[in-house]
Amino acid sequence: MPDMSFMAVLPEMLSNPLLMLIIVLSIGVIIVNGATDAPNAIATCVGTRSMTPNKAIIMAAIFNFFGVSLMTFISTAVAQTIFKMVNFGGNNQMALIALAAAMVSIIIWGVVTWLFGIPTSESHSLIAGLTGAAIALQGGLSGVNAHEWMKVVYGLVFSTTLGFGLGWLFTKAIGRLCRNLDHRRAEGPFGKLQDVAAAILAFMHGAQDGQKFMSVCMLGIILAMGQDQSTTLTFPLWIMVLCSVSMGLGTAIGGKKIIKNVGMNMVKLEKWQGFSATIAASICIFISSMTGLPISTTHTKTTAIMGVGTAKRVRAVNWNAAKDMVWAWVLTFPGCGIIGFVLAKLFMAIL
Repeated sequence: MPDMSFMAVLPEMLSNPLLMLIIVLSIGVIIVNGATDAPNAIATCVGTRSMTPNKAIIMAAIFNFFGVSLMTFISTAVAQTIFKMVNFGGNNQMALIALAAAMVSIIIWGVVTWLFGIPTSESHSLIAGLTGAAIALQGGLSGVNAHEWMKVVYGLVFSTTLGFGLGWLFTKAIGRLCRNLDHRRAEGPFGKLQDVAAAILAFMHGAQDGQKFMSVCMLGIILAMGQDQSTTLTFPLWIMVLCSVSMGLGTAIGGKKIIKNVGMNMVKLEKWQGFSATIAASICIFISSMTGLPISTTHTKTTAIMGVGTAKRVRAVNWNAAKDMVWAWVLTFPGCGIIGFVLAKLFMAIL
């Protein structure tokens, strides 16, 4: 692999406007991710009034930063999956144009859903935008690596079943273990536990999503430097710091609309139930990160909340709010994918 230090890449960035554009767009996508996906990690601790929104957002920004930075030293399995999932081979100049189009499509989709307070998944948007652009570049499904793309499907099934199941199980188990405790005296300890769990989930969000977006940034650099996707993927420190700061900044900028939808509108939770949902989602994301399954924090956390609500009683879940979220997930793949495809075709024709 060629030298990827900042001083080695900087001349290429300054001489190649497309590479500079991709890095700027990658930062933009990561900021949008921090504003739209990261709030899900803290939604329940705000919804149960364990933390104020501003304190929770600051905490999430800090732990997202550490998640991106530290998890990359442990495992890059998710990054490798995203890097190999689509085929941007062939003409590197056209590939850079298509990659830029994918980044724009992700930002458009993320901003629109954020404006409406819909907790859609930036991870799913990333996958859809890259897939649409790669299909446009290659002129067909040869732009998709089916073996790696199937990990997205496995991740959807895994995060839905395990997130829901663990949320239900932890709620039942804690409810039984603590049934003789004084309700008011238990609120304080579970409030603190929920805050710790929210910090862990924010860390895991950074670990899972940070790698996805760093791999796209690295793909742009590798293509610009005349390499191909067979190159071994390793992350220089400056890329990790850049992505960490961008995600933390995005988390600090926005998220209150999505916190309200996820943490307050779908299920009314007590602190111990919020803890159950958050720790369930954290476990699910950790396992996925170590096994290379690209999953969505939004998807995982909301299904965990549904599991918690169902453990109370089925009617405790606001299924209309849950239905809106499911529709957002369902529409993301074709919606953002089509935008990525159209923009890639348009950009390649113009540029």
